[in-house]
Amino acid sequence: MGVARREAILEAATGYFAKGGYHRTAMSRIAADVGLTEGGLLHHFPSKKHLLLAVVERRILTTARWLDETPADATGRDVLRRLAGVTERELAEPGLIELFVIVSAEAADTSSPAHALFAERYDTAINGLAGLLRRAVESGEFRADVDCTAVARECIAVSDGLQLQWVLSGGELDLVAAARTHLDRLARTITADGAGL
Repeated sequence: MGVARREAILEAATGYFAKGGYHRTAMSRIAADVGLTEGGLLHHFPSKKHLLLAVVERRILTTARWLDETPADATGRDVLRRLAGVTERELAEPGLIELFVIVSAEAADTSSPAHALFAERYDTAINGLAGLLRRAVESGEFRADVDCTAVARECIAVSDGLQLQWVLSGGELDLVAAARTHLDRLARTITADGAGL
């Protein structure tokens, strides 16, 4: 029952945070949505910050799972296109982009629980993406001298930076177009044939 209740809380919080934003969502509203008092909600998540961190962790895991499900026969360009698809999926829940930016800023504080989460997230994401890109080097689609770890790090850095710029622009930045432009330019520099996406 505890695991199911926790999932229900995370589902409700994700929905409210995604639509209305973190700061505009009251804990009492989330609690009522899952049939709890605010005190009952605090039993599962001691503070709104703890709930925020759990929602962001859930988003990170969902995105990682989607990349992990990249088909074994995917080309290097397919992987880059899938990264553009991640941006599209994230933009479908704009409030979660704001949450990600809030928590990533907090992660700079080494005493914050967000620090360990993000450090692990970056290691896992970089290694996983580099492994997918290496397959394209081995097949000859990408140039033999491509440093797949550096490319993976760049892709994640650009994605995260564009999300911050999107938040700062009040959503005016065309996030998907900016991500696609970067990935197309990247494809032209690392593919053996020099073609874009």
